[in-house]
Formats: sequence, C-alpha cells, structure tokens
Amino acid sequence: MVKKIVLAILLLIVGGILLAWFTQSYWLDDWNQNLADQTTEYRERGLALGGEADQRRCFEETLTAFDRCSGFACTISHGKFLKACWSVAKPTPGFCDEVPAFNEERSDDDKSWARHECWGRDIRGEGCRLLMRQQQQMCSIQRSQAASVAQ
Repeated sequence: MVKKIVLAILLLIVGGILLAWFTQSYWLDDWNQNLADQTTEYRERGLALGGEADQRRCFEETLTAFDRCSGFACTISHGKFLKACWSVAKPTPGFCDEVPAFNEERSDDDKSWARHECWGRDIRGEGCRLLMRQQQQMCSIQRSQAASVAQ
C-alpha cells in the first residue's frame, strides 16, 4: 500500500514536470516579461529615491522592503533597486567603515559578517546576505576610487 502511494506521488511529480516543460511556451515568456517589468520598475524607484537620499537611506529602505518579501525574484528586484539608488545617492560618511573588503570568493569571515548583519536586523532570508554582499562590493569600489584619487 505504501509503495503504491509513493509511486503515485512520484508519477504526479514527474507528470507535473513534463507538463510544465511541454507548456513552457505558453507561460515562460509571460513570466520573463513580468520579471523584466518588475526589475525595471524597481530600478526606476531606486533612481528616484537615490536622487534625494544618501547611501545609508538607500540601504535601509531596501532592507526594510526586502524583509517583507521572499523568493528569487524579490531578491533580484531589491538588488536592482539598491544598485540604482546607490548610483545617484550622496555618500554617507562612515557607511563603509565596518564593511569588510569584497573578494570574489567569500571567506568564512565574509559569510559570518553578512550573517550577523542580517540577524542583527532580524532578517532571515538568504537574499539579505546577497544584499550585504552588494554593500561589500560598493564599499570596496569606493575605497579603491578614493585611494586612486589620493595618489
């Protein structure tokens, strides 16, 4: 009896995957277009906020909004918002002081820093760590630009 139930569940899963695969031409284009539209909207909103805000406000607004959503598309949209906002925002003195340098390959210290920053803000999603990674990258770029100007 248990084997029949497991087999039925397995067949339903395989059937669902096959159905999604064969009907992707009906839904995949719409899904991609919706994601692109949403990304564009978030980017435009980020540019609008960044024009009147500093880096810290961009970051805080992103994390506050991000905490109310979940999923891959949400992380992408908020990442676009944050980058757009930072691209036109005023620098915030001290914003990068405690942020570790960005490295392509994350170290255990980088992971620990991001995890603790997210936990300290009571944000539990993996996407929060990706937003923290964007902060690392932006701060590292600022530091290198400041170093090259100082030379």
